[in-house]
Amino acid sequence: MRGFTVGETDVHHRFDVDGKSHELWLTRSGSAYRLDLPDGKTHSISLIEDVPGYGRLTVDGLSEPIAFVIDGDTVHIHRAGRAYALKYVDPLIAFATAGDDAGQNVARAPMPGVVVAVKVEEGQAVLAGTVLVVIESMKLETAIRASRDGVVTRIHVKAGDSFDRDVPLVTLSQENV
Repeated sequence: MRGFTVGETDVHHRFDVDGKSHELWLTRSGSAYRLDLPDGKTHSISLIEDVPGYGRLTVDGLSEPIAFVIDGDTVHIHRAGRAYALKYVDPLIAFATAGDDAGQNVARAPMPGVVVAVKVEEGQAVLAGTVLVVIESMKLETAIRASRDGVVTRIHVKAGDSFDRDVPLVTLSQENV
């Protein structure tokens, strides 16, 4: 288990880089971060932005210039002559699209909550990313989106319904549109 000091915030993250998933924990301490990897390695990191899109990345005391562009959930980084695309994987979406069917057919509740709105109808064709249901959990609204193109075959909830974690919210057809 990682050690903590007062004022630190520890957050679990997942990024996809070049088609590979990477799990890590970031702990903010002042203006720097501690990066903990699953293999037990720990690194001290900081980023100072000199001008928009350009800065200095310091890892374990070694500093180097980088260029970066933020595009939605993806950060494109250019350092040492190489380009990297780090895509942030939202844990709520990852959980909602996980399951026996690999999330391709059933959008599930990532945590207990209440349905605020159902944004689709049975029989409706949807594209990947279409908002299916808006839920509220822990006073935060979250849009549950389609993980792929498909046709809504069943809506399991209606506005105002309370639900538990992992219950099905919307089912899509097995075939893509």
